[in-house]
Amino acid sequence: MSSPLPVDAAPAAAARKPTVALALGAGGAKGLAHIGAIEEIERHGYQIVAIAGTSMGALIGGIYAMGKLEAYRDWVSALARMDVLKLVDWTFSGGGLIKGERIIGTLRELIGDARIEDLPLAYTAVATDLDREREIWLTRGSLFDAIRASIAIPTIFRPQLLDGRRLVDGGLLNPVPVTPLIREPADYMFAVSVDGAIEAAKPEVAHEHPVEAQNGYRHRIGEFIGRLMPHGEAKDAEAARPRDPGMLDLLAQSMDLMQANLARLRLAAYAPDLLIQLPRNISMAYEFYRARELIELGRERANTVLSEWKPPHHRFVGDAGLNADRGP
Repeated sequence: MSSPLPVDAAPAAAARKPTVALALGAGGAKGLAHIGAIEEIERHGYQIVAIAGTSMGALIGGIYAMGKLEAYRDWVSALARMDVLKLVDWTFSGGGLIKGERIIGTLRELIGDARIEDLPLAYTAVATDLDREREIWLTRGSLFDAIRASIAIPTIFRPQLLDGRRLVDGGLLNPVPVTPLIREPADYMFAVSVDGAIEAAKPEVAHEHPVEAQNGYRHRIGEFIGRLMPHGEAKDAEAARPRDPGMLDLLAQSMDLMQANLARLRLAAYAPDLLIQLPRNISMAYEFYRARELIELGRERANTVLSEWKPPHHRFVGDAGLNADRGP
């Protein structure tokens, strides 16, 4: 008589979740949509075992890898416009308008820090080495040092000096970093991009902080920041003509256009199994005070894509043929 199978054998086999290597793209505040997308991926029964992120994708991915995404989500969802401005440490030297020390220090206090190699899942932050003119894959060392390098938008944030290298935003060369994940042993590769084609805006929904709404505080944060910049035009003169794009608005729009076209080319060359893509006009790069709305947009789009997706039986793992460094 054959011996019976262990009682828990069948449930254990059935309990295995399909694994995912996840690429999270650049996008400033738009990247808050990654939070909703991650939560929806997990809700659909997938286990994320590796993450590569560029810029905001590096930040969200790193915080997720630490197991602190919920704490960050709650914190950022409570930010009002003035809270965002308080996180800005202005400077007019060192190659950027913002030092970036205050926001990183705030996040270190909120989340803590860790060494990348000690994280429970594989993590890569993508940055750009200005002097060597190539992308860098940061896979060891301080998590928040790597994040600070990856988010260093040129002219906005000072470059991050790391082991003698001047590192800036990875979105300059790899806005949606699928390539660092190609050899990861996961069942599927997913990518979340906020560089999609522009879509018609839905009717605006008020997401004002209660105090701000009562005070009628509704002007764009870019206009407010513009008033803090030197050589600003007189208020009366500005009111007398149609509003031209501010410096930060123009820079953000230019970066969006560049990254969207580069992302399209990179994703065509290295296509993930599943692409969750949001339009690049869901917000401006600095609108972190719209966190609740942006997180929900990511959740809705991820749910739509995942619900319609028919997974292949296996994913292809091949030669990446890449030109990048793993770490400085």
